[in-house]
Amino acid sequence: MEVPLTLSEWLLAGLVILAGSLIQGAIGFGVALIGAPLLYFIQPALIPGAMIVAGMCLPLLILLRDWRAVYFPDAGWAVVGQLPGSLAGIAILGVVAEDMLGLVFGVLVLLGVGLSVSGGIANPRPHHILLAGGLTGLMATATSIGGPPLALAFQRFSGARLRGTLSAAFVPGGVIILTTLALFGRFGLPDLLMGLSLLPAVGVGFWLSGYVAAWLDRAWLRPALLGVSGTAAIAAIVSALL
Repeated sequence: MEVPLTLSEWLLAGLVILAGSLIQGAIGFGVALIGAPLLYFIQPALIPGAMIVAGMCLPLLILLRDWRAVYFPDAGWAVVGQLPGSLAGIAILGVVAEDMLGLVFGVLVLLGVGLSVSGGIANPRPHHILLAGGLTGLMATATSIGGPPLALAFQRFSGARLRGTLSAAFVPGGVIILTTLALFGRFGLPDLLMGLSLLPAVGVGFWLSGYVAAWLDRAWLRPALLGVSGTAAIAAIVSALL
């Protein structure tokens, strides 16, 4: 069995995941939206499977901490929506040529960035959450970035209820997405091992976030991170088109 990750790539990937976990733990921003575009350039094999494995650790930690604040009806609708969404994501991966995956990745990352800066829905109904879950499943399956649609759908929540409800959707949703990828030959033991190897970086980043949250200027950090993700997405699109 060959794991397509060199030591230098693993170290770079670990630094990216550590930074993303630190920032998410401090300001609640998605580690996948930060990390996935950079991991794609370090080693495309890290996307989507390994990134999803690593990215599920933070929601699991948050869920263990904030499970009492979870609003389970909304989390349930979101999980249901992710199943057809993940199948749609597999369909996209199945029809897109290997050399054009960078183009699809870049477009979907830009979609995630755009959703992150939009206003969202003030009072979402179950069908809104179901649709957001479907879009989350599609984007996560194709690129490992699925947080923005559900984050917008749940924006009326705050604090522990927001973090807990999102995590209650992301953890089982991640299992659904990884299972779908595995059934269609897009996730295997090498992807699992690469993802697991990045979990120490997730833990260290989450632990450090408790000490540095007060130091981070949230007014500039969020736009800067969206800018990094957007720039990486554009670079992936340009690279695929050249």
